[in-house]
Amino acid sequence: MSCRNKPYTHVRIPRIFDRMKFYLSTLGCKVNQYETQVIREAWEKLGHCGVTEAGRAEVILVHGCAVTQRALADLRKCVAALHRATPDAPILITGCPAQTHGPELAGLTGVARVIGLANRGLILAGPDVLLAKQDEKAWTSPRPAVLEGLGDFNRARAQVKIQDGCSHGCTYCIVPLARGRHQSRAPRSVVEEIRRLLAAGFRELSLIGINLRQYGRDLDPGMDFWDLIRLLEQTFTPEWAGRARFRMSSLDPAMLDAKALDTLAGSRMLCPHLHLSLQSGSRDVLQRMGRGHCDPGDVAPFCQELAQTWPLFALGVDLLTGFPGERDAHFQETVELCSALPLSYAHVFPYSPRPGTPASGWPHQVPEGLRRKRAKVLRALAQRKKNDFFQKVMHCHALNMVVEGREPLQGKCQFYVACQVRVPLRGVEPRSLLCVRPVSIVPGKIMCEPAGVSSD
Repeated sequence: MSCRNKPYTHVRIPRIFDRMKFYLSTLGCKVNQYETQVIREAWEKLGHCGVTEAGRAEVILVHGCAVTQRALADLRKCVAALHRATPDAPILITGCPAQTHGPELAGLTGVARVIGLANRGLILAGPDVLLAKQDEKAWTSPRPAVLEGLGDFNRARAQVKIQDGCSHGCTYCIVPLARGRHQSRAPRSVVEEIRRLLAAGFRELSLIGINLRQYGRDLDPGMDFWDLIRLLEQTFTPEWAGRARFRMSSLDPAMLDAKALDTLAGSRMLCPHLHLSLQSGSRDVLQRMGRGHCDPGDVAPFCQELAQTWPLFALGVDLLTGFPGERDAHFQETVELCSALPLSYAHVFPYSPRPGTPASGWPHQVPEGLRRKRAKVLRALAQRKKNDFFQKVMHCHALNMVVEGREPLQGKCQFYVACQVRVPLRGVEPRSLLCVRPVSIVPGKIMCEPAGVSSD
């Protein structure tokens, strides 16, 4: 879907090949952050100039999220704030909401163009082309363009998109409507991008996608996510083991099979960290969600087996409370499962009906207040688990922290825990790996000192 509102009258419509100052704003997931960086690099290669303040921009692009109603509300607020700050700059909108809510967004004050799935290839042609081009037929594609291929990243920990889209169709999820069918990135392209990012100084790279369980199904020859991990290990371990690392983004619990266990056990470059799209601990609820392929009862035994190889590892989960038809007994199953798992954190969301998804029109909708109450219970449980996990991390002799900031010196360790070094160090640059020793726990983070330095 690509929509355009009435002609934008506040600014001169540029000629194609005009050089423009642009400002990018990103809402939502890591895939959005990655794609925004792809756009930034493409526009700068064309001669346009990215600015860090919206007030200096001649054009603004907002990369939005549509996963919840709140995400859409945040997008509207963001657009309104940007227009107030820079009323003369036309605003472009892309991302999932451009596909699912195009006409609505096109009517927002200040919005000059909304770029949906079929026209994503047009984005990389530059902001001048987006604002000046009238005929979109030549740019429309039945298979959406995949925004990928970085040479750098504007954060200390880089991300590598290996997959886009989803063909599964969970009954609550709007992503298949927003991003289309699954598309896998060729392994050689992934390897080449990782090489570029390592050469640029990155020492942690997250492998991200919309549904990693579907990675490789559309490749010839076919492969899966664990095959890709093994390829990356074979390619990069000889030079980079102990000097750089990979982190996996959200995994479907159904991916935790014998092949996964063998791959994780043999890895020398993966962070000891799993993040699972669990959603519920009830098989009945998962069936209604369209996630009957997942057996929540398999997760705890897998973690127990993994602990024989990874004595300590981070475990995060996504949880959805108050799905239509979720009763107290179903919710209690989720509580019991989370209590049994070695969780280090959880992302808990009350169910948000998304128009266009099957579940939004189902009977037995759980009252919003009860959805939020259940979410509060799970968040409290997750916080207790997080506190316990921090105590376990304190027993580690050393942590490897990717430096994200220097004042104070801070970053994330291999267990996805925020760390801060309590003494200043010279010559330590963001993106580098620093060996530290945990000293104490403060709210939300672990205070550390450089390994080899004695505590007071």
